[in-house]
Amino acid sequence: MNIIIIGGSFAGVTAAIAARNKYPKASIMLIEKETEIGFIPSALPLLLSGHLKNLDEAKFVNVIELTEKRIDVQLGAQVVSICTSNNSVTAVTAVGVTEWSYDKLILATGSSQVKSHIVGIDNMGVIKYKDKKSAQEALKLVDSGEHFTIIGGGQVGIEMANALSVQNKKVSLVESMPSLLLKYFDDDMLTSLYGAMSNQRMTCYLNESVKEIIKTEKETVVITSKRHIKCDGAIFAINVTPNISYLPKDVTCHEDGTIWVNNYLQTSVNNIFAIGDCIQIPYSLSSDSFYIPLTNNAVRSAILAVENLEVRSKEFVGTVRTIGTHVFGYYLASSGMTESESVFFEEAIQTKVMILPLSLLDKTKTVQIKLIYSQEKQIVLGAQLISRENILEKINLLSFAIQSGHTLNDLVQKDYFFNPLFTPLLDITNQVGCSES
Repeated sequence: MNIIIIGGSFAGVTAAIAARNKYPKASIMLIEKETEIGFIPSALPLLLSGHLKNLDEAKFVNVIELTEKRIDVQLGAQVVSICTSNNSVTAVTAVGVTEWSYDKLILATGSSQVKSHIVGIDNMGVIKYKDKKSAQEALKLVDSGEHFTIIGGGQVGIEMANALSVQNKKVSLVESMPSLLLKYFDDDMLTSLYGAMSNQRMTCYLNESVKEIIKTEKETVVITSKRHIKCDGAIFAINVTPNISYLPKDVTCHEDGTIWVNNYLQTSVNNIFAIGDCIQIPYSLSSDSFYIPLTNNAVRSAILAVENLEVRSKEFVGTVRTIGTHVFGYYLASSGMTESESVFFEEAIQTKVMILPLSLLDKTKTVQIKLIYSQEKQIVLGAQLISRENILEKINLLSFAIQSGHTLNDLVQKDYFFNPLFTPLLDITNQVGCSES
């Protein structure tokens, strides 16, 4: 079997390795448009936060590791077309136009920070940093500037704001929605975070949309619906879009530009599959699919697509939108439904918010946890955690409970280890399931 994977991001690399493990005799080729492979898209904030020494460290895989697995890596190859009638891929490479044939094709070309409705978004004063080249250019601008405006208050924007605060930069953050991290947290859970952010050189402008960005010789001006913000550069932290300009017309797409796939991640063309940021992801709490470009979704979809290349045996269960991060001194984690979006849920929901100790012996270490669950069936629908301590691993168990349809009683009955140094008498994931007294 001849397998070609287009795209060398998390999804593409995972698919290539999974394919080698499952099909040891197959011919596997990975095509990547960049001249390097394995760059971590969040490298710039990681570097500015002090977690990396340089951008060269921000690699999760290299060519040698893949070639040792007998994966043919074609770098600097820009795919320009796919012919589904003769099962071929055409790419422009350093030596000219090259054509390769396939039996199975996996589309893993990821996403890009692209043009939006904002006038001037492509000015030199606007920072984008998903690939290594743009991250290097962005780093030069950050090093030479003092005041930056971040456009977007989601996870990407908040992490960059934290990174710039570590560098003692002045930060303005503009978010069109009424609160930060709106997809993942209810506003009542972020009071501590807002307080920590206000203690930095940072100002948040909520309910404001950016209309235009003007670059002059001396400064960058970000024009919102309410004000003009003068700064040294703007950072684009919104709106990634699938990279699918090469796609043939017989591969069906959704209106938002994502590739349509069935439950087995198969496209409208029988022997072509699509994964990662190219597709919508089924949302486990409803019958709908959404564009949710998260690395965990990309990796899991890659593994499932490989499982289904020959026989459609395993359906992709989708996501409950699980995230975790560490910003402004707080660990934040979320999975599943928020209270604010529960208005779209057919059943009545209830919530509980608790502040719980993380250790039997040290009551100063606590976590604030919010649980969203169905009123009638007591099924867990969402969880949000914030703490000064590293509680990120807790969200993985709660995510599993949400995706599996577990109840509050299941949480109460869950087995756990006890050690007075590291746990309370009853684990926090048990306590949050208990009936309120």
